Amino acid sequence: MLFLYNLTIYIAGFFLKIIALFSPKIKLFVEGRKNVFSVLEEKIKANDKTIWFHSASLGEYEQGLPVVEKIKEKYPSHKIIVTFFSPSGYEVRKNNTVADVTIYLPLDTKSNAKRFLKLVHPEFAFFIKYEFWLNYLKELEKSKTPTYLISGIFRDSQMFFKWYGGFYRKALNAFTYFFVQNESSKQKIEAIGFKNVIVSGDTRFDRVNAILERDNTLDYVENFKNNQLTIVIGSSWPKDEALLIEYINQAPENVKFIIAPHNIKTEQIANLKSQIKKSIVLFSEKENKDLSNYNVFIIDTIGILTKIYSYGTIAYVGGGFGNPGIHNILEPATFGIPIVIGPNYSNFAEAVSLVELGGCISITNFLELKEILDRLINDPKLLTEKSHICKSFIQNNKGATNTIMKTVS
Repeated sequence: MLFLYNLTIYIAGFFLKIIALFSPKIKLFVEGRKNVFSVLEEKIKANDKTIWFHSASLGEYEQGLPVVEKIKEKYPSHKIIVTFFSPSGYEVRKNNTVADVTIYLPLDTKSNAKRFLKLVHPEFAFFIKYEFWLNYLKELEKSKTPTYLISGIFRDSQMFFKWYGGFYRKALNAFTYFFVQNESSKQKIEAIGFKNVIVSGDTRFDRVNAILERDNTLDYVENFKNNQLTIVIGSSWPKDEALLIEYINQAPENVKFIIAPHNIKTEQIANLKSQIKKSIVLFSEKENKDLSNYNVFIIDTIGILTKIYSYGTIAYVGGGFGNPGIHNILEPATFGIPIVIGPNYSNFAEAVSLVELGGCISITNFLELKEILDRLINDPKLLTEKSHICKSFIQNNKGATNTIMKTVS
């Protein structure tokens, strides 16, 4: 099976080079890996002390960031190496200031794993949430490098729990500790023979809680809001927008909307704008305008959604009508605002929990959307109750980073 795994990696690498000729995203994936080893040779010397963090994409990077920051504090003389698998993570965070080196992780071939770890020679290695690359794990185990999984989550569908997954289970021997999000994950990993498991919780709660300590002021959003009830629509997709546009068009004039679509391509923003009958201003066109005169503010840029949530009275988080499902609900929750989402959220433990608690409401159609938004707008007591649930949810679940740091040495 390990032979087949390695063969698959080589075949995938070959075909990705062909696909890259037609796909801009895959081109980034392929081109970004060409100079990895030369960058490592330039930036890491043989006598450098290093610590390696790997994340699949942007979400996992943000999830692991509280631990990265604490490790950097504890080991200030070490170089921090951050790797990404996906362009959607690397391209957004390649210029981060927390890491000394940020690069793509070379494909998981035997030769790549050996060469990468020889150059990086990490004192510790951290994998965030998932992504179990067998050759890298095998080399880490060989070198007896302390290796940790942080904010891990295990499900029955994973190969470790299949009758044919023995070679995958064996790779888990590389881990010194598994820091998992919940008791269910702990029970699953213990059932296949691993007792070095600690339920630490999810470090994302620490990440979003830290948002409250920074300056979230955006003067132009404050001017737009003008002390009126504001619904923030974050990371919306067309299926979300189809329902929301209908609601916006019939909403009371004293309710304002901020829309930060997932995709900000010019043609899609134009299409969204054309369907809304209220007065609209785009972020890219906001200069020299009295924003308080508008009902809808469309954010056709990236990187400010988190701060925008701080101005929301209610949040709608998109993605719940597609796969794999909803985007980040913890950011609006940390500001203590009720959240509305689509129906696809079962793969997100935090969403399942917050729906059960009542701070997050899942809808499946326009009538359900209209009912809950109307209730939240017109019932201050209900709004306050659900706001409190969301804020308490974040506060009650923070602390995973401290649990991890007590064990890592």
